[in-house]
Amino acid sequence: MKLATLVLQDGTVIEGQAFGAETDAVFELVFNTSMTGYQEILTDPSYRGQGVLFTVSHIGNVGINLEDDESAKPQVSAAVIRSLSPVVSNWRSALSLSDWLIQHGVPGISGVDTRWLTRKLRDGGTQKAALSTKGTPANELLKMARDWSGLDGRDMVKEVSCEESYRWVDDAGSKWVKKMQNAEGGMQNENSSFCIHHSAFHVVAYDFGIKENILRHLSSYGAHVTVVPADTTAEEALALKPDGIFLSNGPGDPAGLPYAVEAVSGLIQSGLPIFGICLGHQLIGRALGADTHRLKFGHHGGNHPVQHLPSGEVLITAQNHNYCVTAGELNQNEVEITYKSLNDDSLEGIRMKNKPVFSVQFHPEAAPGPHDAHDIFSEFFQLMKNAE
Repeated sequence: MKLATLVLQDGTVIEGQAFGAETDAVFELVFNTSMTGYQEILTDPSYRGQGVLFTVSHIGNVGINLEDDESAKPQVSAAVIRSLSPVVSNWRSALSLSDWLIQHGVPGISGVDTRWLTRKLRDGGTQKAALSTKGTPANELLKMARDWSGLDGRDMVKEVSCEESYRWVDDAGSKWVKKMQNAEGGMQNENSSFCIHHSAFHVVAYDFGIKENILRHLSSYGAHVTVVPADTTAEEALALKPDGIFLSNGPGDPAGLPYAVEAVSGLIQSGLPIFGICLGHQLIGRALGADTHRLKFGHHGGNHPVQHLPSGEVLITAQNHNYCVTAGELNQNEVEITYKSLNDDSLEGIRMKNKPVFSVQFHPEAAPGPHDAHDIFSEFFQLMKNAE
């Protein structure tokens, strides 16, 4: 087994066993508390520029399959784990985790005391880090980590957004949902009562790093979904004559996306129903005049409790973000705060009082994670129905 070296910007040096690609990587290290779904986590575009430290102790036992990707490839810069399973056992498995990461040039380190390292990040905050699986000395890795510019203020979305618009197609005859360029519409899901009673809506979805399970949810309601690049202007999106606008999740700092904030501002003024998730939520907040700020160590995992303030209901949610809308800067005459985190009281959802616009910081589509918040998608479709 080859050795791997992980170095944090504060000088901490951690040695372990290498797996995945033989290379060097520099990234922001965050921890994820999900108990399952490592494939979905590793392919989530919101992790672009980050390395993921898994708190669950055993990774790789079910391998990698051809169905559970949230994007076309791993998006993380590195994987940091306690124990890599020596056996892959699952009927859907196509290859091992290590072989898959080798194919895509992503390094990993196992044999790490992940409980200790997670506590370190919780106490001291997120850190820049560098990992080598090819023998680069620790002093060089430390320099790489400290010299790296980090994610604050950077536009990471341009690295994960689609280059051209496309129509998402949900193949109802298979569990494997496929993207097809220039396809004519999507198929309705006959299991959805909403689809049975209402005609399909045209949703324009901004791809800031959109997860495929979001697209599956939108199409399951019978929507025809057109996915557009992140730099699409409000005028270009409105020219597609949508019934509603969806603003997706994505990586990095929303402060580095002034063009997206400008587009969202124009879309809000149009009066169309708008639904934002994660980065989309943050962009709505900035378009409404609020700032965003960095959390100490972010929210990453599938066990985050949030409270719906109007009803008092508590949902257990999936989350993946490092930045948060600053609640005190929202105009309370225009915006209602709808959700808050029960871990740290941070803002988790807003709704405009005079326009059909709402957003949540967490991920109602999960993948992986609990399904408590799935019904939030129906609120978006109800807004579009009300606007008919």
